[in-house]
Amino acid sequence: MLNVKPLEERDYELIKAAEEVIEKNYRYERHHIGAAVRTKTGKVFAAVHVEANIGRITVCAEAMALGKSISEGEHNFETFVAVAHPHPHENIENCWVVPPCGMCRELISDYGKETEVILPYNGEIVKCNVMELLPEKYRSEF
Repeated sequence: MLNVKPLEERDYELIKAAEEVIEKNYRYERHHIGAAVRTKTGKVFAAVHVEANIGRITVCAEAMALGKSISEGEHNFETFVAVAHPHPHENIENCWVVPPCGMCRELISDYGKETEVILPYNGEIVKCNVMELLPEKYRSEF
């Protein structure tokens, strides 16, 4: 069972930033996930994932938002969120929050073990520490 926290108003603003970036840049079979990160200084960076014909080289939206933040000199992260945009053939009107994939969990934790992640859990949208999602994290040293 995860140790979760309820969302604050600024968490909903972070979700909105992720929704806005994917709604603006959605392209079928190219970009359908948007992510946003809030840094410890309160700045928000949002980006979309970059789909590739060879799935292995696709870059997740969380990684893109992280890179965008670092490129702007922000290296300390507070909270991440990702949202999915509905495809034209789906009978869904709005974006929805999705949990980070395993690689993104590793990446986020590499850049801050205290970072929180917003995700769906037990029918609610909540946040928790990234390490809750990554027990026994990989380490190169023993």
